[in-house]
Amino acid sequence: MVNSSEQFKQFIELKDVIVKSDGRIILNIPHAIIPADRICVCIGPNGAGKTTLLKLIDGLIKPDSGSITYSTGLIKSALVLHHTPMIKASTRINISMVRDADSSICASEIDAVMEQIGLSHLANSPAHKLSAGERQKLCLGRAILQKPNLVLLDEPTANLDPNTTEQVEEIIRQFKLQGSDVIFTSHQLAQVQRLADYIVFIDQGEIKEKGPVGPFFSNPQTQAAKRYLHQELVAD
Repeated sequence: MVNSSEQFKQFIELKDVIVKSDGRIILNIPHAIIPADRICVCIGPNGAGKTTLLKLIDGLIKPDSGSITYSTGLIKSALVLHHTPMIKASTRINISMVRDADSSICASEIDAVMEQIGLSHLANSPAHKLSAGERQKLCLGRAILQKPNLVLLDEPTANLDPNTTEQVEEIIRQFKLQGSDVIFTSHQLAQVQRLADYIVFIDQGEIKEKGPVGPFFSNPQTQAAKRYLHQELVAD
């Protein structure tokens, strides 16, 4: 792995992390420092371990061995996975489910967030009948209401049309403006260049390369990254 000596105001440090599933190693990270003070993106082939890394950072799963520490001691994160089910109730009730974890969230905050994400006109519509893009915005609205320090997003615009993709990207930018840092996964390299400040490249469960977006695209340091960029750019 290259680019391991950078300094960040806030960061996540992984040491000797192993995550297994059915006896197979999903993540193997001897040591990595990942910034938590900017918009960071995890990229890599399907099955590389990107979603597992997000779940690990969120605390949704624990490593089989090793440790994860945060420079601030504690971090409040919100994880939005690619497929989040809706209950058979209205959009408003679905977004209000965050009150189960934080009863201090008031009705006016929910109204303001629904306006922010553009779903006020669908407040009384059945959430399970929303489009893919509307569901994603609902999930992002839940994350906003949690007031996290760190937002973790798994493929936030996968299978969305260009207009909805643009709207979701703007919500991601708003997280940063409102004081929440973001780590997301994406296969859309143009999106990565639009949104991210920093890249973590994962391949076969290992962090092979990381660093600022510009140098990564202009001069990747590993053969794995060069191969991935070539394949994705050809596919586009």
